[in-house]
Amino acid sequence: MADNNTILEKLDSLVARFEEVSTLITDPAVIADQKRYVKLTKEYKELGDLMEARKEYMQVLSGIEEAKDIIANETDPEMREMAREELDVCQTRQPELEERIKLLLVPADPQDSRNAILEIRGGTGGDEAAIFAGDLFRMYSKYCDIKGWHLEVSSANEGAAGGFKEIICSVTGDNVYGTLKYESGVHRVQRVPATETQGRVHTSAASVAVLPEAEEFDVVINEGEIKWDTFRSGGAGGQNVNKVESGVRLRYNWKNPNTGVVEEILIECTETRDQPKNKERALSRLRTFIYDKEHQKYIDDIASKRKTMVSTGDRSAKIRTYNYPQGRITDHRINYTIYNLAAFMDGEIQDCIDHLIVAENAERLKESEL
Repeated sequence: MADNNTILEKLDSLVARFEEVSTLITDPAVIADQKRYVKLTKEYKELGDLMEARKEYMQVLSGIEEAKDIIANETDPEMREMAREELDVCQTRQPELEERIKLLLVPADPQDSRNAILEIRGGTGGDEAAIFAGDLFRMYSKYCDIKGWHLEVSSANEGAAGGFKEIICSVTGDNVYGTLKYESGVHRVQRVPATETQGRVHTSAASVAVLPEAEEFDVVINEGEIKWDTFRSGGAGGQNVNKVESGVRLRYNWKNPNTGVVEEILIECTETRDQPKNKERALSRLRTFIYDKEHQKYIDDIASKRKTMVSTGDRSAKIRTYNYPQGRITDHRINYTIYNLAAFMDGEIQDCIDHLIVAENAERLKESEL
């Protein structure tokens, strides 16, 4: 019973804050302050979910009390039978609700609800690594289709034998970063490359980085200090693409707050034939790049606190192996192994992500000692 009381006390202590936030988000002064308003609407949604869970939890607890009371004091066998059924239902629901509430009470990563920038780079293994990076890109594209997310390529450097040496895209949708962040790290492939004549299995790798996309008011950029160049986009695209200077290149000097060193950032964007759109996308990438660098320290702090955490943000960690001869996928962080490689490469990666989320939630619960 102590556990019930602890959970109810925690939930009751949040009622006043929920009412306060409900009032604040209708205040014109708050609405005018975009940054504060966004923060408060997010808090309102999170607290709203907790209030809903609190309401259901209280109903379940009172349902248990009432059913026990009827069983103890009622003489009508039909009424007692109905009470027993009600008691069963409530007692089954109670631990499920408690688990859900505990997770809702653990503060989520504030970045989770953001859109994401997905970067895939071929690593060791030459042409085969680039081909594998292309396979991973296709896998994530299909996964985004399944989720109803929008994926847009912002730059790509193709490999000589196919695939990509590097491809960078933005993914927009619901809770994108919170879902895709588990994919950051080194992905290793074991298979007979198309370029191999002897039929030997090779091991290659590609790295994936998933970054939370920066919102405009997260990062301060002095746009007057950006140096812009335009150039003609190369590649296929018919008459227009090579004649019009639609490609844009920006250079920006940025002082790294962690080291104090001024670094030149260079970003190119050629994905559309519309120069203003390319400028907008290059700016968005600049924002995300700076945001990521400034937040790397924050990520490192979290990683050092949570040594076993599933998504540490450590991009050099080998996280998953794709073994083609055995049709096997192994995620090394949680000892997850399945033998449906073809479906996995077709974007059916949700089950693996769900296991990673469960593992991380278990750690977060342990940490918060709820």
